[in-house]
Amino acid sequence: MSATDEPVIEARGLTRTYGSGPTTMHALREVSFDVRPGEMVAVAGRSGSGKTTLLNLLGGLDKPDGGTLRVVGSDVAALDDQELSRLRRERISYVFQTFGLIPALTASENVGVPLRMRRMPVVEREQRVALLLDLVGLRDHGGQRPGELSGGQQQRVAIARALAGSPRLLLADEPTGQLDAETGLAVMALLRAIVDSEGVTAVIATHDPTMMALADRVLTIADGRVEG
Repeated sequence: MSATDEPVIEARGLTRTYGSGPTTMHALREVSFDVRPGEMVAVAGRSGSGKTTLLNLLGGLDKPDGGTLRVVGSDVAALDDQELSRLRRERISYVFQTFGLIPALTASENVGVPLRMRRMPVVEREQRVALLLDLVGLRDHGGQRPGELSGGQQQRVAIARALAGSPRLLLADEPTGQLDAETGLAVMALLRAIVDSEGVTAVIATHDPTMMALADRVLTIADGRVEG
């Protein structure tokens, strides 16, 4: 198997518990799955089923209690805090339900934040930002601040920002949760198109059956276990 064929995510017997004794909560129980390069995988399940816990583990925001987890070739449990921070900064990006844009910055400035953190030269950064805004259909909105944009436009800016650093893995937690049905469908279609055109791997937690239909595969979680 070549490096490009290796799974972006390899989970084996993944467990995560919170609390102890009679108050113990088993958020994940013996979860095993792979995600291949370029796949778009939807994670489905009721609230409290373990979807967000799983995304937190995949993104290096938390560590498993048991089992093994390799993300973009790294053993998450074996990484120290500095190494986890580097993994998140360089290989993984996030899209959240709440957009998470900085109100005082324009759309272009928001998209450019990860590139400023990498100290990318100004001209190169501006070119990359313009390319990304064009990719998400906001070529003419770079000078507007979040408060001047619709919810769907704000989520598109958030997606562009998530792609700024050319991540291997894109994680999205209910990315259409605050959008109306029509706008949510447009954002879902955009995510699908980006996975196909940019070759990024995506794992998306969602309640939305339309998002599930656009995914290559659906993992259904119930009581901390993967059912499909």
